Amino acid sequence: MLAGRVAVVGGSIAGCAAALAVARAGAGEVVVFERAAGRLADRGVGLAVHERRYAELEAAGHLDPGIPWVRLTSRPWLVREDARRAGRRVGALPFGFRSYDWGSLWSALRARVPSCVAYERGSAVERVLPGPDGALLRLAGGREERFDLVIGADGYRSAVRAATRDATVPGYAGYLAWRGILPEEELPGPAGAWARDEAATVAFPGGHMIVYRIPGPGGTGTGANWVFYTAPADPAHALSVDDAAGLPPSRVPDALTAHHRAVVEEHFPPYWQEVVRRTPKDATYVQPVLDLCVPRYGEGRLVLLGDAAAVARPHSGSGAVKALQDATVLERCLASAGSWKEAVAAYDAARTPAGRAVVDLGRRLGRAQVQATPDWAAMNQAALEAWWKRASEGEGSFGGQALDVGREP
Repeated sequence: MLAGRVAVVGGSIAGCAAALAVARAGAGEVVVFERAAGRLADRGVGLAVHERRYAELEAAGHLDPGIPWVRLTSRPWLVREDARRAGRRVGALPFGFRSYDWGSLWSALRARVPSCVAYERGSAVERVLPGPDGALLRLAGGREERFDLVIGADGYRSAVRAATRDATVPGYAGYLAWRGILPEEELPGPAGAWARDEAATVAFPGGHMIVYRIPGPGGTGTGANWVFYTAPADPAHALSVDDAAGLPPSRVPDALTAHHRAVVEEHFPPYWQEVVRRTPKDATYVQPVLDLCVPRYGEGRLVLLGDAAAVARPHSGSGAVKALQDATVLERCLASAGSWKEAVAAYDAARTPAGRAVVDLGRRLGRAQVQATPDWAAMNQAALEAWWKRASEGEGSFGGQALDVGREP
């Protein structure tokens, strides 16, 4: 048990999981520095956790059945056919996931963080200065604090990652993700056009849209969470990495908006056109799809966790899972190590290959589903299954690798 001072940079899902992990591992003092001063629980974004990974994370003490969720079981693939309002199904794949509202999941994790952990809102870490026996944090306003270990849970623009020898930055994948949430009561009729447990996927040349239900904020009601992937018609109109947090409609360039509307009009079945059109503008945004894989998760007295270490394209279905797994493994390493050096080395050895695997899967699925799409309309069930097996390499890391690879439950 290592009882020094630990800083967690970033206080979202990854940061709360990290704070809980190091507190349980016996750290003497834990301080979380969260840049945002507002309510993180208000973020209305959907995410999903694979059932197999859920079981592991429940056992690790990060998730429980009390957090509002919606069960998903099937992923039908749809193409436009004018005679069918909701499109023609070319086939369906198993989709054993639990869907969550980001804010509700964050609130549950935040509530688990013990009161002995200091959680500082509105505390932006501007620079991390590593040393041989710790690291110094320099915060906005000039304040400085020294820690024995610093955990970077501060996302794709990580200040902690920037302090490592390999200060890698995310790369643009070449296409965009349009996102929106439509309240359940606003869905177009007829009732039953889209089953509650389905993650419907509208497929078209050069992209697709996946849409599934998520619980409303605080578990009240449900909403249709959709993500629509396509490349801009002109590469010059692409968003920059700086826009990765997402742009609201008022800030999206006109050319991108026009392209988005044209794709929906040309390729979406009428039912799904209405889902997109009915979504309130203030519940939509667009962001560039990025990926990133660091060469090491730990260096000196710095460790990286969640998106600070590896940004996988969303197709892998494992963003939140990977962050929670990172925290679980970090807890094990800290609790069993005899020194900070030993703990960091063990964590790096365990998580660097896992991060690389999920990023590689995201890239393969991105090519298969967006950048080099098949002739969707010519597919049937057998062809869909064969295509998915090739794209996902037999599912491999889809939904996240097993926490203990080789010991899949």
